[in-house]
Amino acid sequence: MKEKNTPNRRGFIQSSTAAVGGAAVASQLAFPSVTFGVDLAKKFKVGLIGCGGRGTGAASQALTADSNTEMWAFADMFPEQIEKTHSILDVKHKGRVNVPQGRQFTGLNAYQQLLDSGVDIVLIATPPGFRPLHFRAAVDAGVHVFAEKPVATDAPGVRSVLATNELAKK
Repeated sequence: MKEKNTPNRRGFIQSSTAAVGGAAVASQLAFPSVTFGVDLAKKFKVGLIGCGGRGTGAASQALTADSNTEMWAFADMFPEQIEKTHSILDVKHKGRVNVPQGRQFTGLNAYQQLLDSGVDIVLIATPPGFRPLHFRAAVDAGVHVFAEKPVATDAPGVRSVLATNELAKK
């Protein structure tokens, strides 16, 4: 029988989680408006490449995470996927989906058109075989990237993502 004061993994994780959570809350209370030169009146324009179920979920999470974001553009192979994503997000995030027909791109080069549309942040939720190509294009365009996992389907794709990541650091 274990003594109650004997250290164990469960107790360590519980106390560590509480400490990290408390530190996060304290930092928000101490520094609630640190913006580091960001104009708070400017909305961050989010683009979604890959409007399937996971892409729609990622876009919804991005809109939920920060009230200073708006959906700006969609890219997918199929127009019906864009329509479905648009209607779901428009209902859930009323007034924050600003994606007219002119910023709904379809086809194999849709991701390039989206990157040229003025987005600040791109969410990549395409099938993983396309992600290394889309990630490189987004880094080259100078936009912030959130990419679903897995980032690639094979060793050359993974090496491409790693090389692009090194470029992004520069």
